[in-house]
Amino acid sequence: MVTSAATSPIPAKPGPHAVVLVTGFDAFGGAASNPSTLVAQALHRRQIAGCRVVGAQLPTVFGAALTCLDALLERHQPSLVICLGLAAERATLQLERVAINREDARIADNRGAQPVDRPVIAGAPAAYLSTLPIEAMVRAMTAAGVPTDTSQSAGTFVCNHVFFGLMHRLATVPALQTARGGFIHLPQLSAPGRAGMPLAQMVHGVRTGIRTAIVASATPQRSRHASRS
Repeated sequence: MVTSAATSPIPAKPGPHAVVLVTGFDAFGGAASNPSTLVAQALHRRQIAGCRVVGAQLPTVFGAALTCLDALLERHQPSLVICLGLAAERATLQLERVAINREDARIADNRGAQPVDRPVIAGAPAAYLSTLPIEAMVRAMTAAGVPTDTSQSAGTFVCNHVFFGLMHRLATVPALQTARGGFIHLPQLSAPGRAGMPLAQMVHGVRTGIRTAIVASATPQRSRHASRS
């Protein structure tokens, strides 16, 4: 049975001093770079629809990534949080709908940890839905010339670990009750002889999505969750 966390209404437009937190990850799996951090860095300190963007990098490490995210949330008290990650096999930007309370790593993280079939947060709900205006964002990003789609699975690696941890915090931390949040997976960077997407196009897509989330007139429902894990 799906229930909904009780919260106060979410304003359609954040105030003039609102912060948008955008996070990416450091490189992992032997790669030289990670486009998620490059996009976050490109958006850092920009103004979008009257809001200030803070871009930050999280470690691709179970546990440590959420510790860093917690510090960022406490410091900046954002009204909107967009976490980015790399899904090299995907060809488009993909807005994730569901974060699950499960981690099951097929490869080790950057500190050698490779958890198998364990919860992200013991005793927390089995899953959370993104609170971003996903359909409006997909339409706007696609219209802006950036191939964008939705995804029903953020995987079970550190990307989902952070996505679930974020949504749990937005649902349970009083100071974050009016914040929206979600996760976007990015394709790999294009290169000669390799399919992917140029960095500038990714930045444009994420920037467009952020603007849409800020000005969307529809107020999304708070994080819904399923039965406890």
